[in-house]
Amino acid sequence: MKVLISGASVAGPALAFFLHRDGHEVTVVERAPTLRDSGYAVDFRGAAFEVLEDMGILAEVRGHATGMRGTDLLDADGNRAGELPAEVFAGELEVPKRELTRILYGRTADAVRYVFDDSINAVEQDADGVRVGFERAAADTFDLVVGADGVYSVVRRLVFGPHDEAIRHLGLSGAGFSAPNRLGLDHRGALRQTPGQAVYLFSAADPERMSVSLSFASDSPRLDLLDRAEQERITRERMAGAGWIVPRLLDDMSAATDFYFSSACQVHLDRWSEGRVVLLGDAGYCAAPTSGMGTSQALIGARTLARRLAESPDDHTKAFTAYEQELRPYVTENQETGQEGARAFGA
Repeated sequence: MKVLISGASVAGPALAFFLHRDGHEVTVVERAPTLRDSGYAVDFRGAAFEVLEDMGILAEVRGHATGMRGTDLLDADGNRAGELPAEVFAGELEVPKRELTRILYGRTADAVRYVFDDSINAVEQDADGVRVGFERAAADTFDLVVGADGVYSVVRRLVFGPHDEAIRHLGLSGAGFSAPNRLGLDHRGALRQTPGQAVYLFSAADPERMSVSLSFASDSPRLDLLDRAEQERITRERMAGAGWIVPRLLDDMSAATDFYFSSACQVHLDRWSEGRVVLLGDAGYCAAPTSGMGTSQALIGARTLARRLAESPDDHTKAFTAYEQELRPYVTENQETGQEGARAFGA
């Protein structure tokens, strides 16, 4: 089949690998002009290792392990008050997201057509195919379209309905960026929680730098859609009076070239497919960063969808139904974990 995948982060390229291996013609369209180089470290748990092994990239991924050794719990003054084991944040294996994205792209670039700096803007389908319009490229027709384009999926909005109908906010938002390693962290993290606020810092690959996450209670995921200046203003407002080294971190935020903002939210839908269009990963069933399962869920979802299509090559409806029936209990469990994680951060 001729398949279009929207999104070149983790779920999209993983699915592209399996679909190409099964003989399909695959195109991946990505709004960003190049591979994305932002985002926190990602971790793997459980069956995700089987997917990495199946793709032949497990050893390469392991070569980029952050090697985190745990997280210090700090009181309001920044004094050590306890410790969390490494697996709480790093899972069984943790790597920088940019490295995983690069590996997945490298594994598929020679076999899959990638189109960067473009996005879907229209979807019309009938019994014979899906006619897709693009912001830049000429319209084209595909047998199947897969939305693997994240929480604010364009495919989901065009086919399934407005974002507000699918996204459930968990009461937590925050900014992420890198900064000078002000605490001298060495493959360790530091977590300071106060009512309505959380500061998480860690340093792994570069001893001179640390990753910073400034989280705060919020009432809407729409903060994600604001421009950077407004997101910085809100972060400063919500972290005001936090004390400790937070004022210096806020200054670091404005100077950061890798600023990133996101909210803890989930995607809940009654169905993950409509006709010849199906959703994958965060676009269809985001469990929230607080679940620690987003990357594993994306990889497992990709292989499950590809396997079900291979089992029913002449009936995509049957394949989509089997994919959802198999994966939904796993997703439900992860979403419950995500909700518990958000509550643990005071959301």
